[in-house]
Amino acid sequence: MSLLTQKTLAGELSFSGIGIHSGEKVNMRIIPGLPNEGIIFKRVDIKKNNLIYPLYNNVTDTTLCTTISNEYGVKVSTIEHLMGAFYGFGVDNAIVEIDSQEVPILDGSAKHFIESFSSIGLKNSDHPIKIIKINREIIVKEKEKFIIIDKSNVSSDIDFGIQYSNNVIGNQRKKINVFEDNLEDVFNSRTFCLFEDIAKLKKLNLGKGGSLDNAIVIKDEKILNEAGLRNKLEFVNHKILDCMGDLYLSGYKIIGSLKCSQGGHRLTNQLLKNIFENKSNYSLIEIKGKQLPHNFANYLKLKSIA
Repeated sequence: MSLLTQKTLAGELSFSGIGIHSGEKVNMRIIPGLPNEGIIFKRVDIKKNNLIYPLYNNVTDTTLCTTISNEYGVKVSTIEHLMGAFYGFGVDNAIVEIDSQEVPILDGSAKHFIESFSSIGLKNSDHPIKIIKINREIIVKEKEKFIIIDKSNVSSDIDFGIQYSNNVIGNQRKKINVFEDNLEDVFNSRTFCLFEDIAKLKKLNLGKGGSLDNAIVIKDEKILNEAGLRNKLEFVNHKILDCMGDLYLSGYKIIGSLKCSQGGHRLTNQLLKNIFENKSNYSLIEIKGKQLPHNFANYLKLKSIA
């Protein structure tokens, strides 16, 4: 990252594809946003009441994706990969115009988003960035699943583990620092499913746009995608991408240390709800400074605005 000011994309970008669950064709345009606007989705196929804000309290469904809605019931689903790309690339403000109910799945990862962001670059403003700083441990448990976030003075860590009985996926675990690490493998990792779960998806009226072009499919002990995996931890890397996108529904980047086992969209959303239910759990921080080096302690001049 460069200057400690809010950033947007340096120009417009367009994407076209299908929704992995709806199966519908969709066109999407990302327009540079103004400082302090945040990320805004706009359903251009609907003429009024068509703005939807990707915030934790606007999440209305977490079944196999994250769906947000506004007060008029206008929805956008499967926003997590795009939101993860915004989070990791450092986009604070943008308007996402979309002509259908679901963000295009593209290749099932954030790869094409990141490549396009990189090609056009970022535009800095003169408005300082704001960050959520976790003040104390928050825990959400659901049987064997859990997600925990605790305070961290200098970083945004995600330590994620998955456990599958299928031997191809198995148990995987990875820890990243969002601000410091190379996230290429995370951005390039695709969504995945077991072959035997496809029929279940169809019964739920989901996965209508799914294919080997946009998802890894595992049947018994074999990956059906001809080219195989993109990286050896692609399964857990994709879960981290989802987690990053869902965390960005806080409205800001988060300074904290997160650990999750077998979690998903619902658990991450519940964590955010638990964080924001008590103002003593967090501080909203405005960052003053010139550069963002690898160690936050070297540059931070923090002013609480909450």
